[in-house]
Amino acid sequence: MPVQTTNSSHGNRGKGLGLGLALGSAVAFGGSGVAAKPLIEAGLDPLHVVWLRVAGAALVMLPLAVRHRALLRRRPALLAGFGLLAVAGVQACYFAAISRIPVGVALLVEYLAPALVLGWVRFVQRRPVTRAAALGVVLAVGGLACVVEVWAGLGFDALGLLLALGAACCQVGYFVLSDQGSDSGADAPDPLGVIAYGLLIGAAVLTLVARPWGMDWAVLGETADMDGTGVPAVLLLAWIVLVATVVAYVTGVVAVRRLSPQVAGVVACLEAVIATVLAWVLLGEHLSAPQLVGGAVVLVGAFIAQSSTPAKGAPEPVAAGGGETRLSPSENAA
Repeated sequence: MPVQTTNSSHGNRGKGLGLGLALGSAVAFGGSGVAAKPLIEAGLDPLHVVWLRVAGAALVMLPLAVRHRALLRRRPALLAGFGLLAVAGVQACYFAAISRIPVGVALLVEYLAPALVLGWVRFVQRRPVTRAAALGVVLAVGGLACVVEVWAGLGFDALGLLLALGAACCQVGYFVLSDQGSDSGADAPDPLGVIAYGLLIGAAVLTLVARPWGMDWAVLGETADMDGTGVPAVLLLAWIVLVATVVAYVTGVVAVRRLSPQVAGVVACLEAVIATVLAWVLLGEHLSAPQLVGGAVVLVGAFIAQSSTPAKGAPEPVAAGGGETRLSPSENAA
């Protein structure tokens, strides 16, 4: 009995630490848009901000890439997909979206990804989904209609909404791709190595697309306006690279190893809440009451869809989805 009690207390402490790390990861991810938007408004192109974020984080994670260099031979398709979709695609679309629409709205649109993954499972893979998961999809879509205020003829910039939807679609491709290696057991790729190579590949692709040699580097030596307060641009960039990328990804990985993917995914849904609150406080981006209610409904729908996912190989209908902090149903990364 004493041994069981000790194990139980260790398990509870581990879960408590995992929840704390998952929440920290959500806070870190949620702060990326709030720090990036002032840089964009100061004169940097959204693609240049994405390149700075990804390239800076890739340099920090380079030692991990060297340590896991065998992944290049074992999982080239997974690394390429992660770099193109989860890193370059999601970030480029998201940062371009927040240059045109509020941060909270862009992130809530991105949270359509769980619903879109369910659509892939149901209509492409032709596998049934649970009724609870289907309800989550309906709630997410209905909540999104409130967020974008469809009754007002889409009061937000249409291109900005399309870019946010593009970020959600990139997440879908990332989830579908990463699921291919989720049942490899001991041969499953180390998620930290996948992150490191994903950042390197993403940085290489974004270098060709963003062409950073034409960037206005002088902006980084000036101050950026954050709702009337001047903040050094280099400080905002350091937050984006070190906290909103490196720390966010790593704490997300450690959290998932201590929690179930479903629990970590639900905690990750707080990212949208945190981003909305930070944008409200730091950027003065106020959302209307219907938008706040709609955002809550979106998150409830994402929660239901995520928590309805049965174990892999279960005979019952399936559901899939989640937030930025997962790599696969068995080993999550970003």
